[in-house]
Amino acid sequence: MDWQGQKLAEQLMQILLLIAAVVSFVVGYATASFRTMMLIYAGGVVLTTLITIPNWPCFNRHPLKWLDPSEAEKHPKPQVVVVSSKKKSSKK
Repeated sequence: MDWQGQKLAEQLMQILLLIAAVVSFVVGYATASFRTMMLIYAGGVVLTTLITIPNWPCFNRHPLKWLDPSEAEKHPKPQVVVVSSKKKSSKK
């Protein structure tokens, strides 16, 4: 899954869970049934899971281009710089 696909999956998840929550609350309130509300919401969570977790082709529209190994050898890796900070002791 590419970066844009991850963003799309995240947005779909948020929208679908919000819709499931609103629908389940309205139906649960109208029927005065907490059980019905929870079952409808659980169904929405399962549906959201089936839509967003698998790596569907719509989430792979922008594939990443990896650096060729021969190209990677030409560019040195960045060096880690250790910054030592000396704490000043304040004596009164």
